Amino acid sequence: MTTDMRREINEIPHAAARLLESQDKALHAAGRALASKDPAVIVTIARGSSDHAALFLKYAIELTLGIPVASLGPSLASIYEAKLRMEKAAAISVSQSGKSPDIVALAKAARDGGALSLALVNTIASPLADMADQPIDISAGPEKAVAATKSYVNSIIAGLAVVAAWADDAALKAALKKLPEDLEKALSCDWSALIAPLTDAQSLYVLGRGPSFAIASEASLKCKETSELHAEAYSSAEVMHGPVSLVEPRFPVIAFAARDKAEDSVVKIASGMAEKGAAVFLSSDKGKGTALLPHVATGHPLTDALALIVPYYSVIEKLSLARGFNPDAPVALNKVTETE
Repeated sequence: MTTDMRREINEIPHAAARLLESQDKALHAAGRALASKDPAVIVTIARGSSDHAALFLKYAIELTLGIPVASLGPSLASIYEAKLRMEKAAAISVSQSGKSPDIVALAKAARDGGALSLALVNTIASPLADMADQPIDISAGPEKAVAATKSYVNSIIAGLAVVAAWADDAALKAALKKLPEDLEKALSCDWSALIAPLTDAQSLYVLGRGPSFAIASEASLKCKETSELHAEAYSSAEVMHGPVSLVEPRFPVIAFAARDKAEDSVVKIASGMAEKGAAVFLSSDKGKGTALLPHVATGHPLTDALALIVPYYSVIEKLSLARGFNPDAPVALNKVTETE
């Protein structure tokens, strides 16, 4: 059985290349608009996998440009009808469909409050794109599986390209240029060692730090969506403030570590959990007592972190099948979730 999710995972490198080639002008225009606005703060507006993409972009913007980024709760507009004062801000909305009422309502409230509005959407003919000052088609192509994969990756790539243009960051631009090739290599990374310990598992922790925490958050959601497996994502620092007390022998832990300044921190916590007897899987060769998850070193800390999600997506699709589920059609979920 070849699932839609599997086909869409395999399309990730091609979708990335298509985005970077076809949307180059729009991405640069958005970067120039942000440079002209020179916002004091950025807000993000999203839910689900799109919110995890926004979390990744939060770290990317803060690390690259030093501008603080905050996530706004959509209920501010859709439920509470709050008036927002955002003359010195920019708002980045992320949505696969571009039509969830609460996302559209908050994006409109931000723009009405004076914010420069960007929308990263996979459906350019949508209310969210129509409302935005700078609508960007993430060009992931049709995504049939309920669990987002290539649209998540392309949302981040689109955001990173905007950041690179905004900051005129030559290193990030170069990393994005070679990213489709790196993502193709990431498809070959074998994380199947996760399947046996997770097939009968009841719960696990997924760890990261900085951009890799955004990857861990997305990974946790995919466990729940596709495999009905309870997973909690934590910063590798935050997990030590209480949650670590639940870690016992053979408790599964996936630790995402990129080649960045946080790698040693993630490795230290992951290795400590392994010493307690936990079954720890780590995307770094620096761990002690941990199982190595093969990875692609892209040469840039941001794209390095992003590439980690590709082998994870590959293995979670297999895990879903191993646990007796259909990853294309999770029970009780729809492809487009419209909340108010």
